[in-house]
Order: sequence, then C-alpha cells, then structure tokens
Amino acid sequence: MAKDKPKIVVIDDDPKVPWILSEGLEDFEIVGARDGVEGIQQVSKIKPNLVLLDIKMPGLSGLEVLQKLKAADGGLDVIMLSGHGETKNIVESIRHGASEFITKPFDVREVEIHIHNVLEKSRLKKEVSHLKSELIAKRQYDTFVGDSARMLEVKNIIEQVADSELSVVIRGESGTGKEIVARMIHSLSARRAEPFVKVNCAAIPRDLLEAELFGYEKGAFTGAHKTKPGRFEVANKGTMFLDEIGDMPMELQSKLLQVIEQHEFVRVGGIQNIHVDVRIVCATNKDMEAAIAQHQMRDDLFYRLNEVAILLPPLRERPEDIPLLVAHFLSRYNALYGKKFQSVSPDNMARMQGFHWPGNVRQLENVIKQVVVREDDGIIPSLLSAGSGMVSIPAYAAVSASSSAGSPAAGYALKKRVDDIVTREEKRVIAEVLQKTNWNRRKAADILEISYRSLLYKIKEYRINEPQL
Repeated sequence: MAKDKPKIVVIDDDPKVPWILSEGLEDFEIVGARDGVEGIQQVSKIKPNLVLLDIKMPGLSGLEVLQKLKAADGGLDVIMLSGHGETKNIVESIRHGASEFITKPFDVREVEIHIHNVLEKSRLKKEVSHLKSELIAKRQYDTFVGDSARMLEVKNIIEQVADSELSVVIRGESGTGKEIVARMIHSLSARRAEPFVKVNCAAIPRDLLEAELFGYEKGAFTGAHKTKPGRFEVANKGTMFLDEIGDMPMELQSKLLQVIEQHEFVRVGGIQNIHVDVRIVCATNKDMEAAIAQHQMRDDLFYRLNEVAILLPPLRERPEDIPLLVAHFLSRYNALYGKKFQSVSPDNMARMQGFHWPGNVRQLENVIKQVVVREDDGIIPSLLSAGSGMVSIPAYAAVSASSSAGSPAAGYALKKRVDDIVTREEKRVIAEVLQKTNWNRRKAADILEISYRSLLYKIKEYRINEPQL
C-alpha cells in the first residue's frame, strides 16, 4: 500500500505558484488557495503537514493569515514566500512563528530543500516531545507508590484505560493521590504530548467558573475588555482534569454535558460554536450517588463521566505500603534539601503503620519532609499527636465515645495499652542509661542506638530531669 504523500497548502494570489510547485514536487500533495480566507479554510479542512504563504496578498496580508493559522494551531509549520526588499516583513513573520522564508522568484529544487528541512525539524521535535512525554509518564508512575493488593488493582486499571478515550471518575478521600492518578492517565495516553489542564471546581467562585471553563467574548460582562479562551480551548487535543466535580453548580452541568456529547460549546456572551477534542478525567471525595439523590448532580452527566471508576483506598487501609512511601519521600527530600537521613526507627515505623492518617498520603509526606529537614525521626510521635487520629483502633476493637466513659471496657483497648507499656519502658531505659553514663548524652545515644537529637527530644518529651548536685 502506497504511503500517503505529505500535504502542503500553498496560499498565493498568483495561481502559477501552486501549479509550478505541484508540477515540480512529485513527492507532495499540493493544494492551492488564492487568498487568505480560502487558505485558512483549506488548512482547517485538510490539516496539512506544511503551509507555503505569500507575504503580499490582497485582502488579508500574509502576516495576518500567519497569525490566524498559528493561533489555531501553534505547531503548524509555515514557510513564507517573499519578494526582494521585504526584510521588515520577513523579520515580522519569523517573530510570529514562521519556520523559514523563501525569496521570489525561486527555484523549485530550492523550495524542495526548504520543505524537507522544515519537515525533518518538525519530525525531530515531535520525537523529542514524545520521548519527554514517556519520561514524564515514567516519573508519574514512579510517584504512585504502593504494592498492596488494592494499589496493584488501581495500577492495573490505569494501565488498561489510559490509552483509551473513556472518561474517568477518580474517587477517594483528600490526600489519597487523585491528581497523581489523573496525570498518570494523561501521561500514559496518546494525548501525552498535548496539554493537561486542571480546574478545581470547588476553588473558583460559581459566578466565575463558567467563564473560566468556557471563556468569554469581549463585552460579555463588566470587566471583559477582551476575548479570553476558556480552559477547554486550552486543553484542546489534550486532557481536562476537573477536580472536585461534585462541587460544580447544577446550571453548569448541562453545558458540560453538551461538551462531552457534542464536543462543542459557546463562550460566555458568544454566539459561535467552538469545537474541541478533549478527554475528561474527574475527581471527587463526595458520595456522588447521594449527590444525585439530593439533586446536586445530574444523573445523566454522572453516567457519561463515570465510564471508568477508580477508587483510591485511604492510607489507613493499606498500612503495608507505608514503609515504601516513607522510603520514597526520604529519597525525594534528601535530594531536594541536600540531606542524608536514611531511615526511621522500627518503633516510629510501627507508630506510623498504626496511625489513622486523616490527611492520607499528603499528611505522611509532610511528616517525612519535616523529619528530613530536621534530620530527626524523634519528632514523629509529636507530629502524629498534633495531626489527630493518633491511634487507629480496628473497628472490632473500637469503643464509641458515648459508651466508653465509665464503662468496664474503657482502658482495655489493646493498642493503647501496648503503647502505654512501651512508653513507660522506653522512659525507664533512657533514664537508666543516662544515669550510668553520668548524663553524657552523646554516649547514651550511642548505647541506645538512636540519634543524639532523638535522645534530646525524648528527654524533653518524657520530662527526664538531670539530678542536681
């Protein structure tokens, strides 16, 4: 099967120019246009590999056409055709994104060389962009840490659906990594070289959200001094990540449904339909079924968005992943801050695996960041105490606050009893070693096999006082 020839649109008011090029360039498909308006239409219709554009034309000038073409597709390669003595126009055309220029009258072989050079540069740029995108995808994947059964299931779903065009809803508590998953889906898809655009529906006032998503025309409202494209236009050919989709106002949900079903919308204050090709990935920490029942979410929109559902488990439900996450964050922040803090103690690791983590992975990351900066894992107990949810008691062992006061069961929670015993024993051993070393703290730290800073912290935490002589 013969390979399709690269398509070139030649925009020139002289009809002989496209004819000459068509006759002389057998390896290319040449399409002519006699003015700027026709040229723009041809480019929009056939999506050429390259455009040859005359600078001087009646009606729209070559510079005006160039600006419109680059505004519609910044990656389109355009070679300008110029007569002698048009240096100023040549400089302006290069400034507005022209790839090269050719002086008239030209030799067809010279034009062919220029075309091959531009197309080869474009190919190399795309190849580099593709390699960069693959590297970004690998980095995104590396940041999604965890090999528990539930996380492996999530990774498997991501790998299966990333390169499809299905809409995805990512559900989970705050801090579980929903945005990381969204970026992974984009990075592993065929759209990886195109924009990834994030909009937090809960962070933008509802009166401004429509204009932010869909843009607005000049004069659409007070303060709209010029036309502004919306996020959907910016995300064209790429991925739109709608975070906190459950907070989108009902009046905007019908417009979003139109974008999904018809791939077009109208700017605020506009009348012209704007076509976009966007894949939508959403995230929410809300109960969407309850939102539908309470008429806060359109059921038809939710079912269109929820073609694939990914549920991220909270960190407390996958404690086996915590050592991997700790190692990951230690490596990241050691490199970032030029530190060499290698590991946390087994006791502190056990504390973290038993912690409730109301802020999930984000909270764990903040804890390890502080540990690295201060080069002391002795601060972990206080950081966890300050973070609420110090101990995660399994459901079968928990006693509700309303029934535990004065109850015979109060004080029998196993985890708390064990922690109290460990604390008392730790305090006793530290005090004993300090006494034997005559309060030589560095020597005591060596004997206890903990850092000097950890020892100082524990002395303060347990209120162990040096005996007065």
